[in-house]
Amino acid sequence: MSTPDTDLVWYAGYGSNLDPARFGFYLGGGRPPGARRAVPGARDSTPPRRTRPVELHGEMVFGWESPTWGGGISFFDATGTSTSASTSTVLATAYLLTSEQFSDVAAQEMHREPGTLLQLDQVLATRSHAYGPGRYETVHLVGEIDGSPVLTFTCDDPEHLPRNAPAGAYLATLTRGLRAVHGLADDDVASYLLGWEGMETWAPDEVARLVAATT
Repeated sequence: MSTPDTDLVWYAGYGSNLDPARFGFYLGGGRPPGARRAVPGARDSTPPRRTRPVELHGEMVFGWESPTWGGGISFFDATGTSTSASTSTVLATAYLLTSEQFSDVAAQEMHREPGTLLQLDQVLATRSHAYGPGRYETVHLVGEIDGSPVLTFTCDDPEHLPRNAPAGAYLATLTRGLRAVHGLADDDVASYLLGWEGMETWAPDEVARLVAATT
């Protein structure tokens, strides 16, 4: 891997941030559709310089209880230790941001106030670094695009995170992102969502109906 340009970084969103419209609230601020809380936005609300689909090597699980969505949310497992997952490729949307914008997005995901530049030296050196014990406070280096690092965040131990089914509003947001960025047909969206741990209480026909009804 070549020396990365840390003035610009790619943020890979695999959960609700799959949807570019939902991700935009982390830059501009406000309350996304279906969410229970507003976010303050970034100091620099400029849209991402580029947006593109990416695939992450690992697995995804649904767990915890989100105060924003009222159900489980997505967590990336870079080690791929979940045994029931039907796939080892996690679909994501990559946004090219300044390091300041990435820091402010990370702060909001960590339920902190934006405004502090996140030091990325440790992540770039070791490929993973925990900034705290919270749900999205572990940052992973998952690749490189055009000389800039691709980063995402998750919890420090997704393998042992208590599983919890996501709410319909959360799945609808993922659906919009999978359609808009990855071009998936409805059947493929439903199959993808059902393939991960935490979805066991969702019947396939329920997911199919939800996907079909999502606009």
